Amino acid sequence: MLPHAVSRTLGALGAAAAGGAALTAYAAWEARAFVLRRVEVPLLPPGAEPLRVLHLSDLHLTPGQRAKQEWLRGLAHLAPDLVVSTGDNLAHPAAVPVVLDCLGPLRDVPGVFVLGSNDYFTPTLRNPVRYLLPDDGTRHTDVPQLPWPALTRALVEGGWCDLTNATGHLDVRGLKLALAGVDDPHLGYDDLAAVAGPADAAADVRVAVAHAPYLRVLDGFARDGYDVVVAGHTHGGQVCLPGIGALTTNCDLDTARARGLHRHPADAPPGAPGSSWLHVSAGLGTSPYVRFRVACRPEATLMTWVPRDA
Repeated sequence: MLPHAVSRTLGALGAAAAGGAALTAYAAWEARAFVLRRVEVPLLPPGAEPLRVLHLSDLHLTPGQRAKQEWLRGLAHLAPDLVVSTGDNLAHPAAVPVVLDCLGPLRDVPGVFVLGSNDYFTPTLRNPVRYLLPDDGTRHTDVPQLPWPALTRALVEGGWCDLTNATGHLDVRGLKLALAGVDDPHLGYDDLAAVAGPADAAADVRVAVAHAPYLRVLDGFARDGYDVVVAGHTHGGQVCLPGIGALTTNCDLDTARARGLHRHPADAPPGAPGSSWLHVSAGLGTSPYVRFRVACRPEATLMTWVPRDA
């Protein structure tokens, strides 16, 4: 018979191991528990009909992720008026046709997009703890590239607007949208000078798009008069704690705004000069090597843009 102290220690270790296994199993399940968020944003001129905008981000698709693909295809039934894609679609060299197939009829809807770092470069196995440490500026660009030119070409040929360090205009259901976007700020590919300047005051809505919501980008777009900035990248923190929330955003955005609808600057009231709405998606995927989420389910968001006086 084991001494009592040894028996208690083994019991505690056994309980800890069982608890760890249960948490791991739950985190793996949650990474596949896709949800559709809904939010209203007061952006339109008085009297305008609401606009339904589907925000997709951080799909991180591989050919083998059947459940995610099926869920994505089902989003077409929402019949949005506009699709905004904020990057990190790919996670495998053969993923471009998978992404296009999953978008399906959504490709016939007016759309805008930018790319993220995981569209450009093959994912690699990394220590998840590094995301909790201060950013040392290391970017994994010494790996094979993914076929992002094929993805960009297909989306543009289908009619979507490429906002990679570019501006543009789009008419959606009689509303004139002034658009701007930047290449991935996480890689330092953003060229703010290329899109700088006052947003079109004659437009009904001024929309800015970026993959990663770095403050320099948010500040620039808010200063130039964009009504809303749409971004992804953060995964909502991916691992959140009850009562605390996200532990990291993987950029310099504060963790309180890791996902959802907020103002920028954070304390700016709606309509304040030099401020904008900010919508950050927690995204639908994870690294293919660490398919875990805790208290942060994978998501797409149906934003309903309503009149500013609603």
